[in-house]
Amino acid sequence: MGICGTDYGKNMTDFPFLFYINNYGGGVCVNDCPRLEGETADNLTDIRTLVTYGGLFRVPGAELNDTFIQIGDYTNSSDALFCSTENCFPNNSPQESWDSLGVNTGFGYAYYAADSYSVLQRCIITTTASSRVRELVRANSTMLDAGEAGYSFWNDLYADIYAARLYILGFGFAFALFTSFLYVFILRVPLLLSFTIWTSILLTIAFFVASGYYAYSQASTWSSADPQVRSDTTINVVRVSSFVLFGIGAFLALLACCLRRQIQLAVGCVKEAGRAMHRMPGIVFVPVLQGAGFIAFLVPLTFYGVHLASLGDIMTEDFPLGSGLEIAVRTWNFDPFVERCAWYLLFCLFWTGNFIVAVGDMVIAMSVAKWYFARNKKRINSFTVVGSVKDTLYYHLGTCAFGSLVLATVQLLRVILSKIQREVKKANSRIANALLCCCQCCLWCFEKCIKFLNKNAYIQTAIFGTAFCKSAREAFLLIARNAGRIGAITYVSGAILFIGKLFISAATTSASFYVMNELIGDEVFSLAGPTIFVFIISYFIADMFLDIFDMGISTVLQCFIADEEMFADRGECYAEGRLRKYIDDYEG
Repeated sequence: MGICGTDYGKNMTDFPFLFYINNYGGGVCVNDCPRLEGETADNLTDIRTLVTYGGLFRVPGAELNDTFIQIGDYTNSSDALFCSTENCFPNNSPQESWDSLGVNTGFGYAYYAADSYSVLQRCIITTTASSRVRELVRANSTMLDAGEAGYSFWNDLYADIYAARLYILGFGFAFALFTSFLYVFILRVPLLLSFTIWTSILLTIAFFVASGYYAYSQASTWSSADPQVRSDTTINVVRVSSFVLFGIGAFLALLACCLRRQIQLAVGCVKEAGRAMHRMPGIVFVPVLQGAGFIAFLVPLTFYGVHLASLGDIMTEDFPLGSGLEIAVRTWNFDPFVERCAWYLLFCLFWTGNFIVAVGDMVIAMSVAKWYFARNKKRINSFTVVGSVKDTLYYHLGTCAFGSLVLATVQLLRVILSKIQREVKKANSRIANALLCCCQCCLWCFEKCIKFLNKNAYIQTAIFGTAFCKSAREAFLLIARNAGRIGAITYVSGAILFIGKLFISAATTSASFYVMNELIGDEVFSLAGPTIFVFIISYFIADMFLDIFDMGISTVLQCFIADEEMFADRGECYAEGRLRKYIDDYEG
């Protein structure tokens, strides 16, 4: 049938856009995505004009003319099906056309002309236009079939994310970046650290409770509106979300009460890491350098990935339509060589991503170790971080590469196992599926162990300058000798940092929901999708920055234990009195 915008098979260079006409992903090439504002009475759809392989199919009462959009020539295509009044619009009834052979509830070879926008040369029907189509053609129906409902959900979600894209990027990246910078800066100040941590815990609880109350109030307002503007599905989703938010807030409040002593003690260890960050403010830019490095890697990876995807062969897959007819949809088929190349690119992604993280961890660990073992800590500053970057690049890239290689191998094995699981599910073998689930669980646990061991091995390398294998062995023995001490402080300190991540994410998500609800609340199907994306992006940004403190706390702990074992007998320990008190309190 040809590819839109190319001369492959058929010359479609004048028709660069794909307009979807069924839920299988099939469509026709058009010269431009239809925009119906000012063209129809409702500015959304012309229910009596169908887009199909034979061009625009119009029935009496159509508002658009037959040249409104140009469609590629499919007259000589053996797989193309064409509309007739009997097949696509029987009895001139929109309701009957929806169940006709041509439209087939969205699984046929024609679809209604509706307002759309272009995304990657694909014409996506707007949320309001999609709702209008369903309103006009399903007026006498009580519910949608499962397939159409699923398509409607993803189409609405995609449209909502596109409509709120600027808000998602603005809050998810810019606002979260600013909030993370501010939060880390405050944690660097010892006098403000205890206040900030406890305030973060209380505000995080308050954010979840307040968000739940706001969501419940909005759902009640929408439900009582006359006429009701929001759909019942949207109202129910928001109401259930409010109950979930109330539950999370209550759980966090109970957890804070039960662990209040441990939290206060763990604040001491965070303070020591904060003192190190205070002497080296430039360390907060390490995640920025990591992000820049990962983006620089993604550019060639995306380039090779796109070109690799273009090496597939176009095939057609037939779906039964009824009355002995079949609808053909193009699919891609890749030969074994291309599949092996794809696996290689995936492994490169895992290895390089883990390598960039490992280099950042090594720089942070080395900077904190230099601060800890400095007698005169006033000489430590941001240039210490620059020196750590230089030392890591010159001496320890091999250690980072080896550790990330081990981790990437385990991650690749998990992906391969997931692929095998999908194949086994098709065979409907419950025993094999259960065994593979157990294997997947074991690999997941093994991956977590490797990450933990790698992190501590990098700290050993930063302190002693040893190779990866020796560092990993020494880190394992050190942890085994001090399991209680390290376990308690690491667990509670990690919980505090997790609260910090939740605080940044909750603040960003709450602000984004309020702004989007005020500015574009009536333009989207639901704000649930955009706000979830904002939460995910902001949590990722917060995780990047607070991992500095996570690595700093772990490094301070290992430095303290190494300090005790090497210098305690001689009375030459580098640990200051307050650090020893914090850690001894945990043992008590």
